[in-house]
Amino acid sequence: VPEALKQQNQPADVPPLEITGERTLPDVAEENYWFQRHLVVYRWIAKKCSGALVADMACGEGYGSDELARHARGVVGVDANPETFEHARLKYRRPSLKFERSLVEEHVGGDAYDAIVFLQTIEHLQDPGIALRHFRSQLGPSGICYISTPNRLTLAPPGAEKSDNPWHVMEYTAEEFHDLLAGHFSKVELHGVFHARKLQAHDLALKLGWDRIHRRLGMTDRFYRWFTGAIAFDDFRLVGDELDGALDFVAVCRN
Repeated sequence: VPEALKQQNQPADVPPLEITGERTLPDVAEENYWFQRHLVVYRWIAKKCSGALVADMACGEGYGSDELARHARGVVGVDANPETFEHARLKYRRPSLKFERSLVEEHVGGDAYDAIVFLQTIEHLQDPGIALRHFRSQLGPSGICYISTPNRLTLAPPGAEKSDNPWHVMEYTAEEFHDLLAGHFSKVELHGVFHARKLQAHDLALKLGWDRIHRRLGMTDRFYRWFTGAIAFDDFRLVGDELDGALDFVAVCRN
């Protein structure tokens, strides 16, 4: 695996992970756009989890569980992959944070959770209903389940049933995603992730012909190495309308 696709500058006792396309990683320059796109959602949710007991299902590398633990009373990050579990356990250490190696459909907490977080994973599942029923059973009476997934309309080619991501089993439109979740939760509220700040300016530049300019000037690689590395979490925003144009959907689900 090329060094560019492995995590850089990890703590001495933490084995670096590599990009496979299955999950997003911090500390990989070429992956920064996707990492920040996911991080903004974790930070949005974390602010709503002050003092809560939280399960971060399919937590992957662990960065999101760590963000949640900055605010929550307690967080358990759950992931079945042995490499990511070991990496997360060694890298992210807080008194309020622990990791468990388990299938998300099998994890059972000692107490009912105030919040369950399940980001960018439901599209990987052959039968998402199994996970959704299990999550609902693990929530307390006023618990909230936060679930995100990419928007098929902006990820896949026009008219395609899904993108070419081999890890994705099913990709959803806003209506399909809402209908899936409404079959398991009594109240479902959808928000969308959109470009903001630098990324919004870049979108405008593309409409005005930026692609022709950077290619003509021979600065494509140099510019995008800089630009990708400069993207931050606040170059994305969450809003509750115009969902067909969203990059990702974030659902707030209540029993």
